Amino acid sequence: MQTVLLSGGIGYRLKEETEFKPKPMVLIGGKPILWHIMKIYSFYGFNEFIIALGYKGNYIKEYFINQKYFANNFKLDTSTGTETFVNNGQNLSDDFKITFVDTGEETLPGERILRVKKYIPAEDNDFMVTYGDGVADIDIKRLVEFHRKQNTIGTVTGVHPRSKYGLLSAGKNNIVEKFLEKPVLMDWVNGGFMVFKKEVFKYLKTGEMEHKALARLVKKGQLSLYIHKGFWHSMDTYPDVENLNKFWREDPKWKVWQD
Repeated sequence: MQTVLLSGGIGYRLKEETEFKPKPMVLIGGKPILWHIMKIYSFYGFNEFIIALGYKGNYIKEYFINQKYFANNFKLDTSTGTETFVNNGQNLSDDFKITFVDTGEETLPGERILRVKKYIPAEDNDFMVTYGDGVADIDIKRLVEFHRKQNTIGTVTGVHPRSKYGLLSAGKNNIVEKFLEKPVLMDWVNGGFMVFKKEVFKYLKTGEMEHKALARLVKKGQLSLYIHKGFWHSMDTYPDVENLNKFWREDPKWKVWQD
């Protein structure tokens, strides 16, 4: 099954990071967050990806083409061009099968999905979609099983968002009794990690966000919600980058794979 990675956005709220590279290439623990997302999927056996490129898309291509050089030690004979890797038998690269598709720099996410339609094999009934800026300790196999059991056109993963602000509660005489530093909220939001039947292409239109298509599915009773109560974290601002790097150093909850 193919997984479409929406990786073409500019990331205005991360301008300090995205002025020179696309948002999915912002580093978490020395690796792009896009790589982390792909590792989650590949751990569960889903290692075929379609990367919907846009803003500075060549940066993403170059990273994966040259990944073995970035990640490993090697010798280079400049007179012959001979390369010898010296990693003592370690794996030299990840097992990703990637189709790179330029979907346009200004294209909205809904249309990006439309533009990769022809790259999804005819024999595949379903495909997955996620954003290039969020990680979770989600069991992808269970997500797919749930989607197929529900038999709806689409399934989105519902997650609890984290507040961007500290929350206060006050008691008698307006005396603050409790302060919560950026707590996890109890509402549900779409955390990405979506699965669709190919019928979804009938609901997608050019020049639209993907939310429009989801709303159309809701009206038809064709959208299911897979509840994920575990870890989820998006990367919208620079403090999010710092927070994810702190998680990576101390407790990388989304790291379901083994080194």
